[in-house]
Amino acid sequence: MKKNILYIILTILFISISFSFLSSSSSKRNENIIKFSSWGSQSETKILNSVIKEFEKENPEIKIKFLHFPQNYFQKIHILFASDLAPDVIFINNQNIQLYIQAGLLENLESEFPNADKIFYKTALDCFKKNNQLYAIPRDISNLVIYYNKDIFKKLGIKIPEKINNLDELKTLTEKLTTKENFGINFEEDSLCWSYYLAANGGGIISDDKKSIIIGSKQSIDALNLYSDFVNKYHIAPSKSQIGSMTTAQMFINGKLAMYLGGRWMVPKFRETIKFDWDVIEFPSNNENKLYIDASGWAVSKKSKNKEIAIKFIKYLSSKKNIDKFTEIGLIIPARKDSAEGKYFLDNKNPKNAKAFLEMLKYSKPTPATENYNYINDILKEKTQSIFLGEKRAEKVFDYKTINKLESKL
Repeated sequence: MKKNILYIILTILFISISFSFLSSSSSKRNENIIKFSSWGSQSETKILNSVIKEFEKENPEIKIKFLHFPQNYFQKIHILFASDLAPDVIFINNQNIQLYIQAGLLENLESEFPNADKIFYKTALDCFKKNNQLYAIPRDISNLVIYYNKDIFKKLGIKIPEKINNLDELKTLTEKLTTKENFGINFEEDSLCWSYYLAANGGGIISDDKKSIIIGSKQSIDALNLYSDFVNKYHIAPSKSQIGSMTTAQMFINGKLAMYLGGRWMVPKFRETIKFDWDVIEFPSNNENKLYIDASGWAVSKKSKNKEIAIKFIKYLSSKKNIDKFTEIGLIIPARKDSAEGKYFLDNKNPKNAKAFLEMLKYSKPTPATENYNYINDILKEKTQSIFLGEKRAEKVFDYKTINKLESKL
């Protein structure tokens, strides 16, 4: 234990000294240098590096230092903020931004982007707002749709529905699609997936006003139990042991799942590897029970010494020309309206029904994330294990004591 603590302290010290050296040496060479941090795959970083080069070419007096953290991103950003070495421009998501806003670490960008509501989807902007003030400019929106294997539908003689209206219809369809060769749909223990079932049923985890925990509501409990029953009672989704060393995405690619609940980020992989015909359909909703969306975008550190340059860089990053570059590879749902409705997103490649991602925005709302959202998620991960193993029903797990514990973290 002492060795672990010593290792952490030395690591933080090393990072602090390294970045201090880099900062001081860079500032001596060029006062117009800014640091920009992001996570991202190889394809994403390739685009980012090209965008940075183009920006520097157009602005030769400015230099961008790109800090790529593909793993443990927010842990590293936490350390940099704590060490007073935060990047000037930070790629961030809505599930983490509230912590930084609450701590007063991010610049208010509301006045810098006065026409944002005309350029970006409202739900995307709402993901980065607090008290009607904007703290990040969105790059993309994340929601979940149902990918489906057309060949399995055809083989079983099942008509592909234009819309699935509720969870009961989803269950019935999934049962029909389950055979000895494949399961009907995937099962994930991550709240990102199962929260969609709760929202579709009129429930959720945190209330929209972020003042109460609603996972103990009847709507939430019923949806959690149904989700567990997909594996433990109806056997229409694979259990952990049945998934084995594979991921459920690999099961879908291999034709072992008729349907797969997932995000737009799966498109490049599916285009590259899937041999059968496939498409997407919206997740069930009655249009009254709104589903969740998340977003990623760019924020500016309040302590940045080059805020004007940082904001200029964000305006460049968020231009249609550059958002289109991420859109073209199939990776994102653009937060810009003109990119989402343009030729790169609606490119008629699989998924042909790409409009489903956009149609869902009409009945979607930002995930009600708080500054302690990740801590709440950790508790939920622990508590839901017994439900998903079929050992306990949801109402036994989310009792008065547990709900009180969760609400104390709001």
